[in-house]
Amino acid sequence: DEPTIGLDVVMQKKIREFLKEYNQKYKATILLTSHYMRDVEALCKRVIVINFGKILYDGQLSDLISKYAPYKIISVIFSEFVDPKKLEGFGMLKKFEYPEWITSVPKDESNEMAAKILEHFPVEDINIEEPDIEEVIREVFMSQKKS
Repeated sequence: DEPTIGLDVVMQKKIREFLKEYNQKYKATILLTSHYMRDVEALCKRVIVINFGKILYDGQLSDLISKYAPYKIISVIFSEFVDPKKLEGFGMLKKFEYPEWITSVPKDESNEMAAKILEHFPVEDINIEEPDIEEVIREVFMSQKKS
């Protein structure tokens, strides 16, 4: 239960390494309950998401990400000011605080969209990333509220 909570980053890493080694050496199943998503990402292949006793998801972590986050995050640092209205149509706006702009796009469109952004705007830096696991878990809970 929350094996790394309250520990400094060095000890957190040591605990994670110990749990991984133990799992591999003894082929043991480890039941990890945690709100700390870094532990979940680092240690778990299978996850079960539970809300008020109801199982919202039970399966592979990779499948959870594919199902609830079929998009990538594009983060851009502009080298010059860009009118926010000109950014419309370039993904779904997540944040814009000049010089930083963050948008999400479908996974299969991320490379093409990044190329378009580079073509149309003064870009100092650009990154394409998977959404973090906390964002994916939020999507799971939000989808449950909608149904």
